[in-house]
Amino acid sequence: MSKDVKLEDIVSLCKRRGFIFQGSEVYGGLAGTWDYGPLGVALKKNIMDLWWKMFVSDRDDMYGVDAAILMNKKVWEASGHTATFTDPLVECSNCHGRFRADKLDDANKCPTCGKEGTFGEARAFNMMFKTNVGPVEDENSISYLRPETAQGIFTNFKNVVDTFYPDMPFGIAQQGKGFRNEISPRDFIFRDREFEMMEIEYFVHPDKWQESFEHWVEQTKAFFTALGLPADNVHELEVEQADLAHYSKRTVDFEYDFPIGKEELSGLAYRTDFDLGNIQNASGKSMEYRPKDGGEVFVPHVIEPSFGVERAVMAVLTAAYWNDEANERIVLKLPAHLAPVKVAVCPLAKNNEALVAKAREVYDMLRKEFGEVMYIDSGNIGKNYRKMDEIGVPYVVTVDFESLEGDTKDTVTVRHRDTTDQERIEVAKLVQGLKTSTFSL
Repeated sequence: MSKDVKLEDIVSLCKRRGFIFQGSEVYGGLAGTWDYGPLGVALKKNIMDLWWKMFVSDRDDMYGVDAAILMNKKVWEASGHTATFTDPLVECSNCHGRFRADKLDDANKCPTCGKEGTFGEARAFNMMFKTNVGPVEDENSISYLRPETAQGIFTNFKNVVDTFYPDMPFGIAQQGKGFRNEISPRDFIFRDREFEMMEIEYFVHPDKWQESFEHWVEQTKAFFTALGLPADNVHELEVEQADLAHYSKRTVDFEYDFPIGKEELSGLAYRTDFDLGNIQNASGKSMEYRPKDGGEVFVPHVIEPSFGVERAVMAVLTAAYWNDEANERIVLKLPAHLAPVKVAVCPLAKNNEALVAKAREVYDMLRKEFGEVMYIDSGNIGKNYRKMDEIGVPYVVTVDFESLEGDTKDTVTVRHRDTTDQERIEVAKLVQGLKTSTFSL
């Protein structure tokens, strides 16, 4: 990325090119919510698909689930969320602004009105969205929008064991929506009230948690590499015992150099048997695992790699953003496997029937192979190149007059995003060339 990339650069690009918009923008917006446009949907899906491939499809020790967002409130009571899932809230007595006490730059001065000494004592604010299930609103109908996907995995542990009887160790993975009523959502998509998570609960024998923990440290790093994140911008933070979550015996936070500073990108926690033990105690149902070799039964311990989708998107955009001053252009140097559009096809002149017909033929061929292909015919070729650079398209294929006749008939020009180099290639060799990123006539 450009060393001087700012958050406003990312926000502007996302709005200008159809990646991310403010939620409910036409009505003035709703803080902490964001809508993904056509390119943002594709980028996010590619990131989530990559995660699923690396951590589920390519492994033989992983099982996927998709648990309901609404769950019995006993889930959140047993997990400790009802009592402890809180942030410290303070309110300004002058302007009545509400803020997280631990995020104020000056604990004595209101960031909105500037008054000093207007904050009272901090109070605990539970971040779960409370709702009611059914037509009657009473204590018995209370439920919550899930603040994490992990509990949906834990409540399905016994179901997976009973139906698949997997060898130990094994994992259960889930991707899905989470909701947190953040006091102060901020920094674009970094801290939201509605977001998506990618989480794994990896079940291990209590005596073997350390080797599994180190395995997932390396797997997490491999995922960041696949996202195109520079290793120098990723930092491991061993969380001190005093700062560990109530369920964790060891946690490593992976931080990234965002435009807003070094902030958490993902977390890896050793949750012991906290969750399964709580479920066993609260439900009265056994969460024990019976080894296939007839060994002693035990309640598994858990290693949890947890990833936020929005933070991954923001990290990828930050890493890819490049202000190419020498060529007066903004470029998203996205890895090809993450790019929302893999290749664009452009006729040199949109009012020439022969060029358009040939371009459409090439477009249809590439779309069958790659799916994520764009046809562009607005503006001059230079402007089209700049537009495609901004949305991270690795290659632009141009059909020009040389494509129609002479020794160069049935050839096209391929332009490389990162170098702006161009070369001619036979249409018959185009698909293979794009797949392998190598071109030779």
